Amino acid sequence: MKRLTGKRAVITGGAVGIGEACARRMAQEGAQIAILDILDVEGRRLAAEIVREGASAIYISCDVRSERQVSDAMTSAAKAMGGLDVLVNNAGISGSRRPTHELTEEEWDLVQAVNVKGVFFCTKHAISHMKSARGGSIINLSSIYGLVGAADVPAYHASKGAVRLMTKTDAMLYAADGIRVNSIHPGFIETDMVRKFLNDQPDPAAARAGASALHPLGRIGVPDDIAWGCVYLASDESGFVTGSELVIDGGYTAR
Repeated sequence: MKRLTGKRAVITGGAVGIGEACARRMAQEGAQIAILDILDVEGRRLAAEIVREGASAIYISCDVRSERQVSDAMTSAAKAMGGLDVLVNNAGISGSRRPTHELTEEEWDLVQAVNVKGVFFCTKHAISHMKSARGGSIINLSSIYGLVGAADVPAYHASKGAVRLMTKTDAMLYAADGIRVNSIHPGFIETDMVRKFLNDQPDPAAARAGASALHPLGRIGVPDDIAWGCVYLASDESGFVTGSELVIDGGYTAR
């Protein structure tokens, strides 16, 4: 039997990158998928591809910075799928790389609005559906930089640290409802966000080699490395796992 048969999952930022990989792998394992994103063309295309491959997927346009849009999207997804069992809070942005003393309030607030408030809104409006289903799994995408620091991208790092602690709080708040909440902490993953970061360096080839060397396994990860972690946390295989940090970083934080 497929690992996620009977599961109904919402994936934010699900149109591209890690979110796309999660949607494909979770659908492959039998879950019904609702893809939430603001990239409408990519999201509709992905949902259509998953359906053509014989699985179940819909696309819902949603900006996670808007509580009204999130509430409506969760209601629509639960109605379309007959309920909600899994939420993958994946939507996120990196924001400005400028140091703290040069950041503007607007730059700071934008990152927190997507990466922190978005997780809050999505969790808030998924809980009632999961309570109705008598359980569920919430998977929050944090980062290695929710565990360790680095001298760059301060707003991003702050947001991912917040997501880590939000995860633990909600794990404790909703354990009695059978709702598990865990965070995933990726290392450098081959996504548009990471490619842009590397390509913006003075020597992109050297930057890529350096980033790969930071991981003891000697490479940057790929989206499927994270997607399979999401499959595990969404499945009943992880039924005794909550409030935990699943670090998928090629050994980056083992140093």
